[in-house]
Amino acid sequence: MNSPAPRGRYDRPKRAARKRKPSRSRLRLPMRYLLPSTLLVALLVMLMLRGYVHNEFQADHRVRPPAPTTQVPEEVLGGGPVIDARAGVPRTLRIPDNRIVLTFDDGPDPVWTPKVLDKLKEYDAHAVFFVAGNMAARHPDLVRRMVDEGHEIGLHTFGHPDLSYQTSERIDRELSQNQLALAGAAGIRSSLFRPPYSSFSYAMDNKSWPVTEYIGGRGYLTVVNDTDSEDWKRPGVRAIVERATPKDGEGAIVLLHDSGGDRSQTVAALDRLLPDLKKKGYTFTRLTTALDAPSAHTPVTGFALWKGKAFVSAVAVSERITGVLVVGLAVIGVLVLARFGLMLLLSFAHARKVRRKGFRWGDPLMRPVSVLVPAYNERECIEATVRSLVASDHPIEVIVIDDGSTDGTADLVEAMRLPRVRVVRQQNAGKPAALNNGIRHARYDIVVMMDGDTVFEPSTVRELVQPFADPRVGAVAGNAKVGNRDSLIGAWQHIEYVMGFNLDRRMYDVLGCMPTIPGAVGAFRREALERVGGMSEDTLAEDTDVTMALHRDGWRVVYAENARAWTEAPESVQQLWSQRYRWSYGTMQAIWKHRRAVIERGPSGRFGRVGLPFVSLFMVVAPLLAPLIDVFLLYGLVFGPTAKTVAAWFGVLVVQAVCAAYAFRLDKERMVHLISLPLQQILYRQLMYVVLLQSWITALTGGRLRWQKLRRTGAVEAPGGTSTRPPQRAAAGSGGGNGTGRRPHA
Repeated sequence: MNSPAPRGRYDRPKRAARKRKPSRSRLRLPMRYLLPSTLLVALLVMLMLRGYVHNEFQADHRVRPPAPTTQVPEEVLGGGPVIDARAGVPRTLRIPDNRIVLTFDDGPDPVWTPKVLDKLKEYDAHAVFFVAGNMAARHPDLVRRMVDEGHEIGLHTFGHPDLSYQTSERIDRELSQNQLALAGAAGIRSSLFRPPYSSFSYAMDNKSWPVTEYIGGRGYLTVVNDTDSEDWKRPGVRAIVERATPKDGEGAIVLLHDSGGDRSQTVAALDRLLPDLKKKGYTFTRLTTALDAPSAHTPVTGFALWKGKAFVSAVAVSERITGVLVVGLAVIGVLVLARFGLMLLLSFAHARKVRRKGFRWGDPLMRPVSVLVPAYNERECIEATVRSLVASDHPIEVIVIDDGSTDGTADLVEAMRLPRVRVVRQQNAGKPAALNNGIRHARYDIVVMMDGDTVFEPSTVRELVQPFADPRVGAVAGNAKVGNRDSLIGAWQHIEYVMGFNLDRRMYDVLGCMPTIPGAVGAFRREALERVGGMSEDTLAEDTDVTMALHRDGWRVVYAENARAWTEAPESVQQLWSQRYRWSYGTMQAIWKHRRAVIERGPSGRFGRVGLPFVSLFMVVAPLLAPLIDVFLLYGLVFGPTAKTVAAWFGVLVVQAVCAAYAFRLDKERMVHLISLPLQQILYRQLMYVVLLQSWITALTGGRLRWQKLRRTGAVEAPGGTSTRPPQRAAAGSGGGNGTGRRPHA
């Protein structure tokens, strides 16, 4: 749960920006999701490409058992290891005496191929490397080195399947993809081919021979071997040398491997095999050189060359980016799990401190306080909001600051004629200006701020102001709760508020770096506000901005868990997106505004080196990477290992569920809402990703974000029964009285 702390719901447009052309609106709406969706799709494509070149996509590890040989020509069964079926009539070729063609299969490997090449270079020997296309695409520099050092390249398919199981279309694809990788890596094509899992020519059977014929018809020489070192068994250096040595000066094609596992014995065997056979008069050469034939390499030019280079480059990009993302995800995962552990530990410490018998902030504070209610077009909610304040068990004055409402909000409040309630009217100027205007009209030295769509319990103000008995306390964060939680999106926000916000506040309280006083329920010492210049209009997150300013000025900011306020959360994805977009962008603005705290001394430096990194990492950076969890889950389900992937994902979910359950227990909430937690982790994460990415784009491009007024229904009531829906609307909606709003289960 890495979301910005809940703030005010005073999201309203400037008058000049209130009207928009429908055509422009239609054009702008898809753009909110276009770039984030494009990035996610690009990431999925890169992961799929990575899975393909790592042989995790369409991998086929079947190996066909031996079959009858009745359809194989005798010339092949009794012939040499080079099979030429290009002209329709097959013939075979053998290597002349005293010539050896060393062949290496399955590479290139980043560990063992360079060591093999070093040995060949040391003894001035040449060889043939039958490379797999997926390995060549991942390590093109090694293929280029092979060509540059005079070795010959052959095809070994792209993904190393047994071709006797494959269709002709799959065979063509294996060959073309192998050639594509060679073109991109070294700018060549090759006419040499070795089937995976092949051995000697006499081992051809009725299943493998049709494949050889088909490939010959495509213009390839099929190269098997007549001397198998069996190095893949790792029998020991001596055994490899003995099996790779021809008898009586005969020519040979020797089968070795430079990939597929630990090839240290192969490298060590070359150190003995090469000098020993040279002393016996052998020459280590390319296949075509041994056969006195034209080179198997053909230069690739034009579009085919650029196509190959593009493929290899795409593989390189996917390897690097996914590698970085995997490391980043691992780092973020460790940090998030560590944060969960720290959050549980410090939340427990906070709850134990404030709930112990006899705990108090000082002498009970009973002097009157001022409650400010900034309102812009809050007719749906304002009556119940004000009535909930009048029912408070703490002495207060209520100041409703009407910020140029056009729906009669101020008239409605004045018509209520409630004691200790005043209305201050002003031209539309924004929430910070409205709050500052309210501070100027306030009579008392403690100022409570709330939203026009929120209702307080009778004890909320009393609980909220008690910490001011400690003269070091400059501000207090209350416990904002979602009232309309009976819908799925409401339940998700309810989980987020209880776990992601309130559990966070307990931790930040103990650490002394509370980043945000929620606009829905917060209190300030007037002196503290005046020292930092009041509510700033520099950012869209005036609550975060002023909270950070208070920390830098040396004030304590604490959390009052029993100061509960019931607020109406957005009820549609569009409204939620608009709200969180402003929160995220405003948080970034506030972090940037107070960035110098990192290098300052005193209280400002302490906050800058503890609070700012926490906020930046877990409210801005980590949520941006959160969708990677689901992307890699999908990758693991498709490419494997499926069981480990699912186990890891559920492990993270269990950790989050434990934190959520503990948070619900601390807040005395019903656990039934946690049923939707798994779905929330999948879907809600994507929405927050879109919001944060859009906020990053807005910030990096210097864009401006307008205030946006959320549509309210007035459907929230406090446990005491005070609904934010006007009585007449409630009656019309249900035929009942004032208690017909949706009641939260507290």
